[in-house]
Amino acid sequence: MNRRWIGALAAVVVAVAGFAPAAAAAPVSRAACPDPGPGRARCLTTFAPGAVRTLADGPVAWGADDLASAYRLPAAAGPDTVVGISIAYDAPNLEADLAAYRAQYGLPPCTTANGCFTKVNQRGAATPLPAADFGWALESTLDVSMVSAACPSCRIVVVEGDSPGFADLAETEDTAVRLGAKVVSNSYGARESGAPLAFASHYQHPGVTVVASSGDAGFTAASYPAVLASTVAVGGTTLARDPGSPRGWAESAWQYGGSGCSAYIAKPAWQRDTHCGKRTVADVAAAAEDIAIHYADAGGWLPVNGTSASAPFIAGLYGRSGHAGTAQPADLYAHATQFVDITAGNNDPSGGGKKCGGDYLCVAGPGYDAPTGVGVPNGLTGF
Repeated sequence: MNRRWIGALAAVVVAVAGFAPAAAAAPVSRAACPDPGPGRARCLTTFAPGAVRTLADGPVAWGADDLASAYRLPAAAGPDTVVGISIAYDAPNLEADLAAYRAQYGLPPCTTANGCFTKVNQRGAATPLPAADFGWALESTLDVSMVSAACPSCRIVVVEGDSPGFADLAETEDTAVRLGAKVVSNSYGARESGAPLAFASHYQHPGVTVVASSGDAGFTAASYPAVLASTVAVGGTTLARDPGSPRGWAESAWQYGGSGCSAYIAKPAWQRDTHCGKRTVADVAAAAEDIAIHYADAGGWLPVNGTSASAPFIAGLYGRSGHAGTAQPADLYAHATQFVDITAGNNDPSGGGKKCGGDYLCVAGPGYDAPTGVGVPNGLTGF
């Protein structure tokens, strides 16, 4: 049984028995980044401050070994593809937190000294770096951890914007490409509108695969930059062990994973769902709930949630596949049968699918659906 359901059941038993329910309450999650206001993107991560564990205690959420098992990743080391991370603000302890994560899961070191890890400002210089921000630094830590879990051999270039303004983030994208990234991950989003779409060209580079989180607000307006036709939009799932299944894992649409129907972007020729006349989000999915990272500023190991976990993980798989740069969103649909189809769950937290009338736009089912796209990875074959 999924450990989160076990916790919920225990809370119910305690309440019925007449004991104080507060003692059994699960840690409350909150957004890492507050609403930034107009003209800016928001990082897409939630975390539970009350669930922090020390480095010595170790993590309890899903780690790199769990993800490798769930998605049948090969044991052999992959190529040293450069994966770019577009992000806002500085994460001062990023390299140390990444070292703790990689050591925990037996991944090779990725450091400035060995040339695996690079961190620069939006102009590509090592100094000066932008101001630090707790929430965005947590996001950066999640990003580099998930790239590492997916592709331990990949090199990582983190480009830190001066702010989460659309212009600054667009420049981080261009800089990551200029520094050699063949795939760039974007774990932030803003409601689709004319203002961010003015920067769409920065998310389209020849020879580069661009990946973005689909959002963490369930079925709603499409999220930028995931909604761009040049971008692989990554939705989220809830992962659970299932020893009785051939795969050994069960997976369903994460209730908060983003999906939506664009109001601006024309329907790409390679996307053929029928209830959205324009671009539909998402294209593919991966685990987005109860993901372990080490973040010293929060006190150690903590579980986090968000399509900001699934997007960099998928970016890492592109890097590991050897097809980063040549692979584009259309290829996922051409290789749809090579993914694990997710047929359970929905991303309508308020109504279990009522928000979209039970339609594939917010309810997972056989074949393509908006919350999980063509499905989740089954090794590297679909990439």
